[in-house]
Amino acid sequence: MHILSIIRIIGILIICFSGTMLIPAFIALIYGDGGGKAFIQAFTFSLTVGVLLWWPCHHYKQELRSRDGFLIVVAFWFVLGGLATLPFLLFDALNLTVASAAFEAFSGLTTTGATVMRGLDNLPKAMLFYRQFLQWLGGMGIIVLAIAIIPLLGVGGMQLYRAEMSGPMKEQKIRPRITETAKVLWVIYISLTVFCALAYWLAGMGVFDAITHSFSTVSIGGFSTHDASIGYFNSPLVNLITVLFLLISACNFGLHFRAFSTIGHENFFKIYLRDPEFRFFISIQTILVIICTLVMWSHNYFTSSWKDFEQVLFQTVSISTTTGYTTSDFTVWPSFVPVLLILASFMGGCAGSVGGGLRVARILVLYLQGKRELKRVVHPNLVYPIKWGRNVLDERVISSIWAFFSAYLLVFIICLLGVVACGVEPFNAFNAVLATLNNLGPALGEVNSNMVSIPDSAKWILIIAMVCGRLEIFTLLALFTPTFWKN
Repeated sequence: MHILSIIRIIGILIICFSGTMLIPAFIALIYGDGGGKAFIQAFTFSLTVGVLLWWPCHHYKQELRSRDGFLIVVAFWFVLGGLATLPFLLFDALNLTVASAAFEAFSGLTTTGATVMRGLDNLPKAMLFYRQFLQWLGGMGIIVLAIAIIPLLGVGGMQLYRAEMSGPMKEQKIRPRITETAKVLWVIYISLTVFCALAYWLAGMGVFDAITHSFSTVSIGGFSTHDASIGYFNSPLVNLITVLFLLISACNFGLHFRAFSTIGHENFFKIYLRDPEFRFFISIQTILVIICTLVMWSHNYFTSSWKDFEQVLFQTVSISTTTGYTTSDFTVWPSFVPVLLILASFMGGCAGSVGGGLRVARILVLYLQGKRELKRVVHPNLVYPIKWGRNVLDERVISSIWAFFSAYLLVFIICLLGVVACGVEPFNAFNAVLATLNNLGPALGEVNSNMVSIPDSAKWILIIAMVCGRLEIFTLLALFTPTFWKN
């Protein structure tokens, strides 16, 4: 393992990340409502740490191996999370403990959206911008951004890409070179952000709210600049725009690239319709909306049938894609609806998207595997390969998905027991772990809107759950196996 090369790369990445602290400092200068000093101090400290790591090792430029890539990703996420914590600690008005500040920073970077902060409407614009910007950076993955400038690092980037990207089919590449792949992903990501911000602005949001909410919408993060979340704007048009961009962002970005590269041709929509994961994702969303709407209509919950449908549509897409935006307190709706939506968050977004959860592709493969096993019960000698579109799915992929599912449950149980051991009531502990491991944010019980009631000791466990969810568990768990450290 090339430890000095790893330290060098982490140092460069930290130097790059330190520059992002200057943007909210500039926002503080524009609005003049405080926070600028904290970001300048955080920038200075982060830059110093990066230089101290990079300079002694700047001559070491060995080619990365798979193990090196995994170690860089995990180490950088934890180091980055620690440095991202600094502005929350240095800004005295927040009065956060170290655990709470770290929780907020990791929640932003992992696009979880769970918060320990209240009174958002009264915070300085720089701090509000920073929270949203963290989610935007974490959405596509700060490592993928680094791969886009990988020539600066002087190493191959495929190992980083495999460790960072989501979904069971990580070996699929949009472009032959990984640098080009990362650039394409970020072009799509930035374009969606710009269009989302423009749509919000045209719908009546102020410029600041439109930009910041586009960050957390396209990243499927869920942070807002207001305590009432999207409900603050009380606009059906804003709600529909949010739903549209959440659905787009929850789809595979590789699929977006293939589709938009054929604009002007007749097969644009066929690209989406031929994709089995996309069809399954849209079908699940449609079924959830229909079921929840019928339940709400049966209770005459809102003032009109249209209001029922609008609210259900928003909350269904927001929760099931692991975004966590709210327009009203959905936890007080007829109990069947919030329980169904929280369980739906386990599915999350598509593979290759910025969503959390188990991923739609894995759920679809497990469903197809279940169908095959039922047929084998009746016909034991039946040869029935599982197909992904027109291709037969490799049995190794199916095995890896079952392994991931098992590891996911194991991590969930361990985190749940740890949080309960910290003194959290079991129901609230279950929801807190669910909200963090799925990168969801809100849940039921006392954690339906924030995590203020969670003790500091439990917050550290939930931070681990967030990182596991963001890095899809195996990337982190691999470091705890003896095989990983053997030469």
